[in-house]
Formats: sequence, C-alpha cells, structure tokens
Amino acid sequence: MTDDRAVLLVTHTRRPDAVAAALDVAAQLTAAGVAVRTLESEEPDVDFASAGVKAEVCPSTPAAAEGTELVLVLGGDGTLLRAAEIARPAGIPLLGVNLGHVGFLAEAEREDLAHTVERVLSGDYNVEERLTLDVSVWPDGGERQSEWALNEISVEKASRERVLDVIVEVDGRPLSRWGCDGVLFATPTGSTAYAWSAGGPVVWPDVEALLLVPINAHALFARPLVVGPGSVLAVELLSGDDGGVLWADGRRTMPLASGTRVEVQRSAQPVKLARLSTRPFTDRLVAKFELPVRGWRGHHV
Repeated sequence: MTDDRAVLLVTHTRRPDAVAAALDVAAQLTAAGVAVRTLESEEPDVDFASAGVKAEVCPSTPAAAEGTELVLVLGGDGTLLRAAEIARPAGIPLLGVNLGHVGFLAEAEREDLAHTVERVLSGDYNVEERLTLDVSVWPDGGERQSEWALNEISVEKASRERVLDVIVEVDGRPLSRWGCDGVLFATPTGSTAYAWSAGGPVVWPDVEALLLVPINAHALFARPLVVGPGSVLAVELLSGDDGGVLWADGRRTMPLASGTRVEVQRSAQPVKLARLSTRPFTDRLVAKFELPVRGWRGHHV
C-alpha cells in the first residue's frame, strides 16, 4: 500500500447505523494506510476520533473528491445522488453501501461492509460509466440556466389544483400538446426510479437511450417514449398557466415561469459507479424489487 491513497466517505448522518458504519469503515481504511476524508457538513455528526481515526475534513464541494480513488457512500439512493454531485465533476467513481430501503444504486449491503472495504483496499472492483443528462432552461426573454441529472429531470406543475399545459418536442419537431401533472426525462439508470413509478419502461443500464415519460397526461397519445442517445428532448410551458417547477434528481429545484423552454440531452460527463458484482441486471431487479421467480427451471444443461 502507498501512503497517498485516499477515500472520501459520504454518510447519511441522520441514520445511527450509517454513522456506526462510517466509523467501522474509517478504522479499517486507516489500519490499511489509506487516508480518510469526510465532508465538513457531516463531520460534526461523525466522531472519527472515537474510532482512533484522523479524518481530513473537506468542504462539501467537488474538491473533496479530487485526488481520491473512490467515494464510498453509506446510506440509500438519496445519499448516493448527493455524493454524485461531488464525485461527478472530479471524475471519481462512487461505491454505495445500502443502508436505506431499496438502494437500487448501491453495490453492497450492510452485512457485506467489511468484505466491501477489503475489495476496495485490494482494488478488486470494476468501474462503469452511467449516462447523465444536461438540461438547458430558457425563460421567456431571460438568460439560459443549466442543470444536470443522473436519474431524471422532472418538469411538474406548481399548483396542485391546476394542470400543466405543455408541448413536448423531439429533435426539433413538436410531438404533442398535453395537459398533465408533468413530464419526466430520465436516463436508463433512472428508469427504475421516478420514471418507473410513473409508468415508464425499465431500461437496462448498458442501453444508451433517453426516456420521456408523461405524468398523468390528459391526452389520447401520452405513452412513454424511448429515443436514441443523440436526441434532444424539449418541453415548452405554454403561456396562461401558473408555471411549473423543475426538479433534478429530486434534489435541486428551479421555478419555471410560463413561456419557459426546457431542453434535455445526453451529457458528455458521465457518473462513474464502482461495481463489485458481475451479476446480470436481471438478478438486481429480482433482488431489489423482490420479484416472484419461484418455479423457474431455466435452461436444462
């Protein structure tokens, strides 16, 4: 082991089991000669000194991940999405340990924690890139604003008692006008998140595609769409309604006035995920969603 190895820990500090896991991981990494970093927003809630660990406290910005080999995430999918905001600009892979409910983005479970750290220490993991979205928001007469997402961008109504009146567009051509609760633009990674709950298809993560999923649209043609990775999807909020709100990965929000145009396309900057398992994606679906497969006999050899 070299002395310049470092791992950033990102922890769901409101979960006592996640804090305890962070202390266990930090002690194991330190004993192996790997430096531990923690975010200044989390440091008051994780007493690393009690575990005999001297963790480097970093600002909660992408600078915290720069120079590390991995961002180890202890929590659920929400914690991993938060960590992605730090790891993606630095180009550092994320490895999630699920301490939440479904934890679809996580690679390991709490009971596998010690073995997971051993795999990290030996470098025994693969890194895969996940497609992300770039979003351009053009207010009517205003300057362009931008966002990004790993799972999805949702454009939703701002008032519960009103529908959102929109026109959706694919590759510069109008597709349909909907009165709806909103429109989702998702990645294959996000196809098992909000888009799945809204009735969209599950897309295998190695498929390069973009998803467009209407939310409760009042229209004859309001089916989920899957388009190529080079397509540009757009939605225009028609004047006369109450406007809407844009959510990026359910974390970052932006108000949308009537007349605003939102364009979504594939980003040139992916999110990197560290993988320990070579199991097929089908197995992950079955395990995470507890799908019934009893009675399957499989191919007879």
